[in-house]
Amino acid sequence: MVLPIDFPRHPRLTRSISLIEYILLAAGSLFVIVDPLATVPAFLAMTPNDTAEQRIRTARLACIVATGVMLAFSLAGQMIFKVMGITMPAFQIAASILLLIVALDMVRAQRSRVQETDAETKAGSEKTDIAVTPLAIPMLAGPGAISTTILLQNEAKTIAQRVALYVCIGLVMLVSYLVLRLSARGARWLSPIVMSISIRIMGLLLAAVAIQFMLNAIKAFRLELLAPIPI
Repeated sequence: MVLPIDFPRHPRLTRSISLIEYILLAAGSLFVIVDPLATVPAFLAMTPNDTAEQRIRTARLACIVATGVMLAFSLAGQMIFKVMGITMPAFQIAASILLLIVALDMVRAQRSRVQETDAETKAGSEKTDIAVTPLAIPMLAGPGAISTTILLQNEAKTIAQRVALYVCIGLVMLVSYLVLRLSARGARWLSPIVMSISIRIMGLLLAAVAIQFMLNAIKAFRLELLAPIPI
């Protein structure tokens, strides 16, 4: 009988796999919570009299502002928690509940009120410039996206993972801009059935991410309770 040989993993290979897994987690969860496809109907409804070029300019400014907001919270979010005396497990549980609420609304193919309310959408249609608010905040960079960004920053254990998070934020917002740009030039190409199916699938994935964040928080809280008290 020949025993299987267990080859040791090279430490660099282990780090690269960990980094790849983190990139997939960050890019996937951020794209799901930002959900640019679900923003398209509200974006078109708030710009009924704009030309395609005006809509593209609005989308570009909104994505730039949303990127800046998410980067700012990824850099200073934990510092804010220290000042306010909030522990990371407490925030993780609160944020995971918020993400789960958004996910359940997405599974039902509804735009969550956590991301924007009907009043905000209606007010946006009456404004001459809706790029900063409500399109950038809270539609793109809302509480759910900000919470996810801070959670991912806490999960980053190396400088490479932190840099990867910043790159993922930029890429997700770039994709969001391309989606809004496409909708501005050809809104009739977007099939309501395809949008409904994609929103439901992304909602299911987001629910799984929210549950995983909650499990991580519970595990971290248990480790804090079991930690020996210094004498």
